[in-house]
Amino acid sequence: MDPIASKDLPAEVTPLPGVSAAPRTPPFSRRPTVRSRAISQALRLSLRPFIHHVPSFPPSLRTARSTVNAAALLIPAGRNVQIKPLVDPQVETGGVERPVIGEWVTSRHGERRNDGAILYLHGGAYVVCSPRTHRPITTRLALDTGLPVLVPRYRMAPEHPFPAPLEDALAAYRWLLARGVPASGIVIAGDSAGGHLAASLTGEICRTGLPRPAGTVLFSPWIDLTCELSTAEQRRARDPYISAYAAQRVARLVVGPAGFDDPRLALLTCPWGDTSPFLIQVGGTEVLRPEAEAFAEALTGAGISCELQVWKGQMHVFQILNRVLPEASAAMRETARFIREAITAASAAESEAVA
Repeated sequence: MDPIASKDLPAEVTPLPGVSAAPRTPPFSRRPTVRSRAISQALRLSLRPFIHHVPSFPPSLRTARSTVNAAALLIPAGRNVQIKPLVDPQVETGGVERPVIGEWVTSRHGERRNDGAILYLHGGAYVVCSPRTHRPITTRLALDTGLPVLVPRYRMAPEHPFPAPLEDALAAYRWLLARGVPASGIVIAGDSAGGHLAASLTGEICRTGLPRPAGTVLFSPWIDLTCELSTAEQRRARDPYISAYAAQRVARLVVGPAGFDDPRLALLTCPWGDTSPFLIQVGGTEVLRPEAEAFAEALTGAGISCELQVWKGQMHVFQILNRVLPEASAAMRETARFIREAITAASAAESEAVA
């Protein structure tokens, strides 16, 4: 007689010892929903042609930035969160630390934790977007984890090329430490260019000897600013709206005087020491997928724990649609699970070290 699988039992029945458990399909391996495919197709027909041909001249980018920021005013924050502006000139440091400007996002209800924080770095190719544009992600993080979310308004290109954004991100991390948030309770996160910045910040923390964070989360990270991998993938991928060629044009305005060889920029070739674990989520159809896979391989090769999730059929930073897209909501739950596990492990390790 064949063994009974747990999937054949009624939902209210607990499998007995010896009953085989049906393998659980990871949420990122499931076929995309009809809603997901419809949204991707709509973006492919409407937004992608515009992005593919957007000029990379500073005046046009400033116009795009103003347009995006104006549109972000229509994004509701939600009744279950509280958003407070943050402006700290850090005068007490005597000008050693840069001012920290941005916003705090906290949950109004449910679990609220004071033992940590999430430092979120928004995307936008280093030239557009703001903390407001990414509230669908930051508010969900606050609600799912109970942690406050600090979203700095970092300087952007072309007015402020790299490493200006990294300097601002590092100042925000130091700001959290200076106000008593333990490094073992901090998770750094970011999407797209913000994902690159989050990874760069994690590396810079190791290089400068600061206490390392509990973990780092990257959503569709723009890892390779030379765009060599993404332009090769452009011919095969059916990315709904991201153009590798447009990203390549913008990247020339982003890099600073050190160029693409700056180790703080070249994440695939710079040395990675002992640092915190990573979670990388990337859409299966986006042109940045090879970059995420190559970065995960580089981290793993350096002995760093890295969980790579390739979400089947999903587009670039699909997590921002977590209010309407089932896959995006599932991805945010996976992120909250990783954050809880990372902080628990880091706090336990810190307690053992003190003991």
